[in-house]
Amino acid sequence: MVTRRGTEVAVLVSVQEWRRLQSAARPSLKQLLLSDQTRIDLVVAPHGQAKRCPVESML
Repeated sequence: MVTRRGTEVAVLVSVQEWRRLQSAARPSLKQLLLSDQTRIDLVVAPHGQAKRCPVESML
């Protein structure tokens, strides 16, 4: 454990442990954006058919 002024800032691990942790990590945002897999189905209302609240007069 490495500390800076009493606050834990880093942990030293073996190279083997670091590689194991890296391979088990979730994909990065870049990897997710570049992947062909979709994570969710995004439903978008057709253009011009969104419901709007009436505008109240400020006068």
